[in-house]
Amino acid sequence: MIDAADDLPHFRRIVGAAAIALAESSGNSFQERWRTIVASRLPGTDWPSRRLLVTAVDTATGEPVSFDQDSGVGLVDAVAASCSGGGMPFRIGDRWFVDGGYRANAENADLARGHARVLVLSPLGGRSLHPVEWGTHLAAQVDALRASGSEVEVVVPNADSERLIGANAMDVTLRPLAARAGHEVGRTVAERVRALWRPAGSSG
Repeated sequence: MIDAADDLPHFRRIVGAAAIALAESSGNSFQERWRTIVASRLPGTDWPSRRLLVTAVDTATGEPVSFDQDSGVGLVDAVAASCSGGGMPFRIGDRWFVDGGYRANAENADLARGHARVLVLSPLGGRSLHPVEWGTHLAAQVDALRASGSEVEVVVPNADSERLIGANAMDVTLRPLAARAGHEVGRTVAERVRALWRPAGSSG
């Protein structure tokens, strides 16, 4: 699909069309099952009080969207649309959406533009199959954030934890191992993350 696309918007439209075709051939059996799975893995169904953006891509137009608490879309539906995998789309009302990673990449770090300090948690290590000129690679997004005045830190998995993501990301039996691996990564980056939130001279 990437090879067939002229640019990123074209790629998104190709992905959207393929997703709709797959949903129609499967009888749309994915919808409720996936929503139930997502709901069971969220701590609640209410949007958090602090602003949260949940990304997805409209299959009809190929346009990226960002859901929040004011979008009129429930948290469960927003997350289900944002992480609908395997090429299957998720319907909200009369619109179909695919994974928010198709918007740019898994991190969507560019959405933090305008903030003084940005912490990017990159479970996939910033990897992308897109051509560099599309500007979706994490490095390009981080460079753009820094150019706009943001101080940015990026946290990626270490070699020991990489096996727990990717194809294994939805395996719930790996949760304890993933939690321990994440804790260990957190320990190794704690000082530079602390420095990001508490700049030199800060007493907070």
